[in-house]
Amino acid sequence: MRRGIYPVAGAAALVAAGLAVAVAPPASAAAACTVAWTANQWSNGFTAEVQVTNGGAAVTSWTLGWTFAGDQRVTNAWNATVTQTGNAVTAASVGWNGSLATGASARFGFQGTYSGTNAKPGEFTFNGVSCSGSTPTPTPTTSAPTTPTPTPTTPTPTPTTPNPGQGCVPTAICDGFENQAGTTPGGNWAVSTPDCSGAGKAVIDRTVAHTGSTSLRIDGAAGYCNHVFAGNTQILGTAGPVWYVRYWVRHTTALPASHITTVALRDSADGNRDLRFGGQNGALQFNRASDDATLPEQSPAGVAQSRPLPTGTWNCVEFKVDGSNGTIETWLDNTSVPGLLNDGVPTHDIDGQWLNRTWRPALTDLRLGWESYGEGADTLWYDDVAVSSQRNGC
Repeated sequence: MRRGIYPVAGAAALVAAGLAVAVAPPASAAAACTVAWTANQWSNGFTAEVQVTNGGAAVTSWTLGWTFAGDQRVTNAWNATVTQTGNAVTAASVGWNGSLATGASARFGFQGTYSGTNAKPGEFTFNGVSCSGSTPTPTPTTSAPTTPTPTPTTPTPTPTTPNPGQGCVPTAICDGFENQAGTTPGGNWAVSTPDCSGAGKAVIDRTVAHTGSTSLRIDGAAGYCNHVFAGNTQILGTAGPVWYVRYWVRHTTALPASHITTVALRDSADGNRDLRFGGQNGALQFNRASDDATLPEQSPAGVAQSRPLPTGTWNCVEFKVDGSNGTIETWLDNTSVPGLLNDGVPTHDIDGQWLNRTWRPALTDLRLGWESYGEGADTLWYDDVAVSSQRNGC
């Protein structure tokens, strides 16, 4: 209290000496930051896209802190280093997005799980200062992230382009199977054995993984009765009418000569028949279950425009399906595959058969597994699955 007396006493002395003094009212502290929080949630999981705007002096790095009111748990993040202790969460800048001038913004996102309610946090801190404005923003020389931020050795792509380092763009719903508790796929994943149940199995594997410690393993056996899939009706989220599906897969056996399916997506606009992705004649192919059309055509020249799937190593597969015009594009390890491109213009040996009729898909689920129509058996693993309305990349 005594520190507040001296300025007033000094002012009184000046007035007594005949000098006019203007005493300014106490200044109100500016908000340290403002936060825009956009969540996309399903039964027990969610993604959140967060935009933080610096309301104070320029900073060279930042941390945003908050406390969840429920049992939310962060499972992975992009464009920030996110750590959680109990209900307290801290997101730290990642070098390339650390410098924020006054009024400048940075965006990051994360995926999590929850049960019950999933409310937006009521309070945030920016470099340790409440964003409500009750405390002045500290200078950049005294603010430091609570989590050490590694300095990238190469430029980090912007969030609107494929981000190989993060693996999940802000608009994506991603799943690396790390939240699976048992040995049988659960949660948003359900095992199905179409037609008849045989020797095929879908299990959660904690001995082989692309990242983390967990993957989905499919034991695919030869023969019609051994179809098995782990399906997810939530992961397509609000993506569409354009879907980008990305996953990492590891095969044990080369693709056979006969037709097999490893990914199926139900198409509600095509009589709930599947859009199937797998292989034939030793190379990757799409197959439309409603009319058995293939992409590419199964001529020698058409198959040559596709690619085999290397065995014994992780491969990144990504495909785009555009429901508004029926086009498809496919990438293997970030390289577009000519034979798996349907650009809407018939090309002999590639998409001429596919474009024999109008096709405008409306996809409703994603199933990963094994479907053999004769010969062919394989053990394969899936990991780091992502579905969004923009490219994820590898």
